[in-house]
This record gives sequence, structure tokens and C-alpha cells, in this order.
Amino acid sequence: MTTPSPTPPATAAGTCPICGRPSVTEVKPFCSKRCADVDLSRWLGGVYRIEGSERPDPAANDADPEAE
Repeated sequence: MTTPSPTPPATAAGTCPICGRPSVTEVKPFCSKRCADVDLSRWLGGVYRIEGSERPDPAANDADPEAE
């Protein structure tokens, strides 16, 4: 089972990924500054994530190389 996407998928080229309205050149691929800000807020809030491989252990970076 997959989790629902926070944004509706674009139905055609030139549509806003947030609301689906036609995009505007000044704020492309969005239809308005508001939708662009909504998207930015989602990125900054952690709603969108790029999944990656396992995170490195931060404790390994803190180890003193002379302690070995």
C-alpha cells in the first residue's frame, strides 16, 4: 500500500502540479505565486523527500582518528 501523494499528479504538460490549473510563464510550472509558495513550503517542511540509501552513522564522523 502506498501513501497518498501530497500533490495531485499533473494531468497534462503545462498544468500546475499543485492545483492542476494551466501554468503561467512567470512562475512556471505553477499557475500562481501562491502555488509556488505552497510547493516551497512543502519542500522546506519535509513533506517532499528524496529517498536515498542508508544514512551514514554520524558517530563515525565524530571519532577521534588518534584514539585508535
